[in-house]
Amino acid sequence: MNKKGLNAYKQVGIRDQLGTADPYQIIQMLMQGAIDRMVMARSAIERKDLAAKSEHISKATAIVKSLNDSLLPVEGGEDVTSNLASLYDFIVEHLLQASQENSAQKIHDCQKIMTTIKEGWDSIPQDVRSSTLSQRESLAVAGG
Repeated sequence: MNKKGLNAYKQVGIRDQLGTADPYQIIQMLMQGAIDRMVMARSAIERKDLAAKSEHISKATAIVKSLNDSLLPVEGGEDVTSNLASLYDFIVEHLLQASQENSAQKIHDCQKIMTTIKEGWDSIPQDVRSSTLSQRESLAVAGG
């Protein structure tokens, strides 16, 4: 299969996953997408492919900004929300610096932070996920 066909196949797979994913899984996919783009940006810097570097950093930055924009306050978890927002801001800032400086190390540092955040997200127990989703759905129905 050629590269164009493979990319089209991957896009269909992602759309299928999104169609059946709950909000936690969507966040997981976004986090993984940001990490993947950071890996690709580092590789592009090492190959001196500046166009690819810019594209991958731009996409990683957009994903991290989306994750930051999607943060919702959680009762009793205000500090976590605030800390995540600060980490996302840090990642965006350092990705932009990495792009300007062609710094694979700064991208790697951002990737490590994002991986740690994702590991924390992935470790949320299913019963907590279900309970939170039920609460959010109840609030959405009551509010609208």
